[in-house]
Amino acid sequence: MRVLLVEDDQLIGKAVKQALNDASYAVDWVEDGLTASSSITMEEYSLVLLDIGLPQKNGLDVLKDIRRNKKSMPVIIITARDSIEDRITGLDLGADDYLVKPFSIDELHARIRAVVRRNHGVSNPVLSSSFLTLDPSTREANRDNQSYTLSAKEYALLHTLMLRPGTIFSRSQLEESIYGWNEEVASNAVEFIIHALRKKLGKDAIKNVRGMGWMVSK
Repeated sequence: MRVLLVEDDQLIGKAVKQALNDASYAVDWVEDGLTASSSITMEEYSLVLLDIGLPQKNGLDVLKDIRRNKKSMPVIIITARDSIEDRITGLDLGADDYLVKPFSIDELHARIRAVVRRNHGVSNPVLSSSFLTLDPSTREANRDNQSYTLSAKEYALLHTLMLRPGTIFSRSQLEESIYGWNEEVASNAVEFIIHALRKKLGKDAIKNVRGMGWMVSK
């Protein structure tokens, strides 16, 4: 899952980016509102973590741009502004959640999981397809009552597929969901990860649709 982090504080930005990378998210980090608005027009993100007090362009104006352009990507505001009025303003402008600094990384992860579930119309915290389950809180896959530990990239790719079972994802879509701007992507990276997942979960776990991409069954 690819996340845009919009945060101008270096210490907070580095800490959040590292925590998200450790949790298998691909993260693009920008430090001002103008770059954030530009990034959102060029890329499709699964989630935006948005500070309000940004240089060059206020975070609330960035949020207005997102919704004005009919972008449905979920947005969690992360800010030190903790007044009720600020929270109401952010939510009324289209934010999906509001997290006040300082916050725990565990709470951030939990809120991300909840917002992403809601955005995909999923109520159960454990994702499921015809014979697989994936628990985002533990990052473990399960098949036939057998649990499997996944690498960061294996989890990221399987999570993308299992958020929308039955949907075919192209190579570029999968690459964009699991790699950030500064990560080098090998030409056969997606195939390599899928091969590793099939080795653990079974050859039929991920289906190849010739000339189109990959999917998991509903």
